[in-house]
Amino acid sequence: MQKDIDIRVSPKQASDLVVVTQIAAKEGGVDVKEIHSARIIRRSIDARQRNIYVNLRVRLYIGEELTEARFESVSYRDVSDAPQAVVVGAGPAGLFAALKLIELGVRPIVVERGKNVRERKKDLAKLNREHIVDPESNYCFGEGGSGAYSDGKLYTRSKKRGNVDKILNVFCQFGANTDILIDAHPHIGTDKLPAIIEKMREQITASGGEVHFETRMDSLIIDGDEVKGIKTNREETFFGQVILATGHSARDVYYLLHKQNVEIEAKGFAVGFRIEHSAHLIDQIQYHNEEGRGEYLPAAEYSYVEQVEGRGVYSFCMCPGGVIVPSASGEKQLVVNGMSPSNRGSRWSNSGVVVEVRPEDFPEYAQYKELSLLKFQEDLEEQAWIQGGKSQTAPAQRMSDFVNNRKSNTLPATSYNPGVVSSPMHEWMPAFVSKRLQQAFVKVGGKMKGYLTNEALLIGVESRTSSPVRIVRDRETMQSPNIKGLYPCGEGAGYAGGIVSSAIDGERCAELLAQAMSAK
Repeated sequence: MQKDIDIRVSPKQASDLVVVTQIAAKEGGVDVKEIHSARIIRRSIDARQRNIYVNLRVRLYIGEELTEARFESVSYRDVSDAPQAVVVGAGPAGLFAALKLIELGVRPIVVERGKNVRERKKDLAKLNREHIVDPESNYCFGEGGSGAYSDGKLYTRSKKRGNVDKILNVFCQFGANTDILIDAHPHIGTDKLPAIIEKMREQITASGGEVHFETRMDSLIIDGDEVKGIKTNREETFFGQVILATGHSARDVYYLLHKQNVEIEAKGFAVGFRIEHSAHLIDQIQYHNEEGRGEYLPAAEYSYVEQVEGRGVYSFCMCPGGVIVPSASGEKQLVVNGMSPSNRGSRWSNSGVVVEVRPEDFPEYAQYKELSLLKFQEDLEEQAWIQGGKSQTAPAQRMSDFVNNRKSNTLPATSYNPGVVSSPMHEWMPAFVSKRLQQAFVKVGGKMKGYLTNEALLIGVESRTSSPVRIVRDRETMQSPNIKGLYPCGEGAGYAGGIVSSAIDGERCAELLAQAMSAK
């Protein structure tokens, strides 16, 4: 017999399964001598009060041994001779779409403009060391997409828990630690995720699919109102219906779609900075303890949302024990993002802090219509590049100096490897954004004592929170309304935000594509 018991224990107690089992047995009225095995199936930290607790759901195996698998695996068939479809992009949306197509008996042809995940790492090292951006291989482009080397967080606000569980189980099947099935905020880490992505690709090819690296889609093949395939920079042609999973940084794709009369529209997103504190300070604040997190707690996380003058100001992609990285994907761009290794062991913690922006906020860009916020984003990143010295050195400002409209005379140490230069970011960031950030920092500082400090560093700019363009699709079929057989997918299409939601979207597009193929 199995029995699930919810318990609330101290961090030290939570670290010892024997103690956890004893507490769960007592709570559930079970004789501990009758318990053959136990395992934790849900875990979350409650740090709202001074005393920190860990909430656990414990599964007790009474009179039987633990025999069930730690995760549910998927069986992938041989699709070597099956009808094919094209998947553009090998980020989470594209990879999960390809795997789902295999499940459903469709042969995926995956084309990825960047390099494989191992070769890509060399270009990232060059970017950090020499400030040279390879426009086809960077933190945004390449196998695994932007998630592969920019954190690996698997938390999503999606309410479709069944879909989320499927995605997490697939990650486990390809090598992820099964703790991601337990934790409220699951995380793989940038040091672990690349090997998992490689195994996913190996499964695609082992099942008869194809994966082509350094292969950029240069145009869609459209016949009337239907897509027939794609043409690439290698002068290759791949035929089939198309899942477009190119990510939110593939600006050339938006221009291409606009040129080929695929329906797109401007979409609101958010811009701001990366803010970096000492990880120890965030631990002190969040765990209400001058000693920090101690022996049994992980690096502390935080999140907040404030309404300032009618707009949301919020923390985004918080990286406890992480580092800030350069995420430009082309010339004259300065963009930053955050990432954390699996142990979250850096002495810094960072988060994006951003303000919601909409097309109507920038009438000066109205002439660009569907591409208006894309143009704004491009100009903002170029301004940051200029302020940083026309390299990947990033403009930066101490937090209190920013709030008080002062340029920083000195800057604290930072995890951002290419380096930082003092810049009056309150002057050149749009006033619409700066003023709301300043007010939000004061509000948050009143709630999180110690958060508003001049030892915290703002680094600019955080501008790739989501796509500034939405590729329109039909709600029921998920196809472009004016181009049949084209399935806009994931973050780049404007329908997801993060690894898990992108993967869910990829699977759903694959399901509907397979249905459409079988109906013909």
